[in-house]
Amino acid sequence: MFGNFLGELKRRNVLRAAVLYIGSVWALAQGIAQLGPEIGAPESATRWFLIAAGIGFPLWLAFSWHFELTSQGLKLESELAEGDESARRVHNRRTDLIIIGVLAVAVVLLLTDRVVDRARPASASPAVAVVADDNSIAVLPFENDSGDKGQQYFSDGLSEGFIIALARIKGLRVINPQSSFQFRDSKESGPAIAAALGVSHLLSGSVRRAGDTVRISATLTRAADGSTLWADSFDRPYKDLFALQDQITGQVAKTLQARLLPVPPDKQTGDRPPSGNLDAYNAFLEARSTRDAFKALTFYDRAIAQDPDYGLAYAMKARLLIDIISSGQTGATAEASFKQADAAIGKAMKLMPDQAAAHVARGALLMLRDFDWKGSEAELRKAVELAPDDGEALYQLGVVRASQGDLQQAVSLTRKALQQNPMNAIWHRWLVAYLIPLGQLDQARLAVNKAIELEPDVIYNHHLLAIIELLRKDLAAARKAADAEPPGPWQDFALALVAQAGPDRVAADAALQRCVTQHAEGWAFQVAQLYALRGEPDAMFEWLARAWKDRDPGMQTLLYDAILLRYRNDPRYAALAGQVGLPWPPQDGRGPER
Repeated sequence: MFGNFLGELKRRNVLRAAVLYIGSVWALAQGIAQLGPEIGAPESATRWFLIAAGIGFPLWLAFSWHFELTSQGLKLESELAEGDESARRVHNRRTDLIIIGVLAVAVVLLLTDRVVDRARPASASPAVAVVADDNSIAVLPFENDSGDKGQQYFSDGLSEGFIIALARIKGLRVINPQSSFQFRDSKESGPAIAAALGVSHLLSGSVRRAGDTVRISATLTRAADGSTLWADSFDRPYKDLFALQDQITGQVAKTLQARLLPVPPDKQTGDRPPSGNLDAYNAFLEARSTRDAFKALTFYDRAIAQDPDYGLAYAMKARLLIDIISSGQTGATAEASFKQADAAIGKAMKLMPDQAAAHVARGALLMLRDFDWKGSEAELRKAVELAPDDGEALYQLGVVRASQGDLQQAVSLTRKALQQNPMNAIWHRWLVAYLIPLGQLDQARLAVNKAIELEPDVIYNHHLLAIIELLRKDLAAARKAADAEPPGPWQDFALALVAQAGPDRVAADAALQRCVTQHAEGWAFQVAQLYALRGEPDAMFEWLARAWKDRDPGMQTLLYDAILLRYRNDPRYAALAGQVGLPWPPQDGRGPER
């Protein structure tokens, strides 16, 4: 009986129809996946197409059982002449050729996709691709030729000084030192470095400071072919350092020949102290170069003592204090740091009200300490108005917009910031946090992989990746990501999240209890996420109330946390958002429904 049925399927060309259908679906899916992003189609378009195709497959088989496509059009199987085998064979050959053609198109599309993937540079993330325009430059860290490693801060500081000075030239896009300095001692060629940073020109050189004399050698190259556009060497007294910086900057701008308009000099622009005090400037450079935050505070205080009107030193001190608090300071220690930051910002605002750095610091303080979203946004918008290409200002404005639910603008601002600083792993992580609730999980995974590439051993990267894989319902990949998170609280919570989504309820309960026992203090927001994933909203809201009472920084993500937003339709969610001072409903922060 089975043999007869199989023979009937062949005679009615049902098997050919099935192969044609599957081949066509495969080819179309490849085309949608490759062309969809170019025409603005959502990332889910391919998935929904495949679901629809799967539903349509049995209907197609039923149709092909009853109907046959002939040279006279569609005919019922029962209408075909019994002896017309010659016409049937011709039709079958044509169908076979069509099937071969469809499969060939699918294979070509698949191979094209693989070739493009392999050809794309590993460091280039489509989520934050940077285009090298003609008026763009990266300043590589100038080599320290003094023979004294203790003078490294001085050569780095001068390199940053050139970056700040060049950034004041209208029409010139300058890469942030955090990105360009990653190529210190790099074996990469100039064109390769420029491609990674998305710039058309590179400025490099060396610095030697010996007693009261400074020697600076500088070279400007065109990235496309590595050709030298300008090079020179200067020996000057140390007291003429600022004049020498201006001279080199002017030479670079002149050589670029790009209709660039220098900003009129102002005593409060750039990173120099208004008095021109070189001791204050030297202390400022040391503060900027040290990785020890508390040692850096000492250097900022020294710079301020040398020049009490050094507004930028006050602003940078405040920013550093805010970062220290964000890294885990609590209680009386955090209150003391907030007080110092507030005082430093007050001085900076008085001394340099028209400089972006002071407004960025105040905006960050209002957001972290006061949860004053509108006040913070006003300060950060002012900073962006004063310095449209300041990556830190753009990034911070993105944070405050995301906090209020405007994720589309947050993504746009963060990508623009990454054009100035494409190697900033922190900004890539925040981009991930915005893309996840928008449902752009493929883009989010690209961005988090870039963060991992830049900082493979840093906490929170793999925690984010685990959340992405959980939302993709790939439990094995989520577990692998959680295992890769460095040991500590973030790994504990990543493993606990995976456990809640798994089938082993005993293991899930144990993982939850470990987190509650070991990390209840300061981690209330993350505990709330665990209860959300468990499907226990009452406990989730209890822990969120505790997080708000503790002023947990996680509360600023309330409107775009994809795990918590499962309960966005619960009236308690809107009430909590109102308590925190956030708008409801979110403007753009829709996440998974309950």
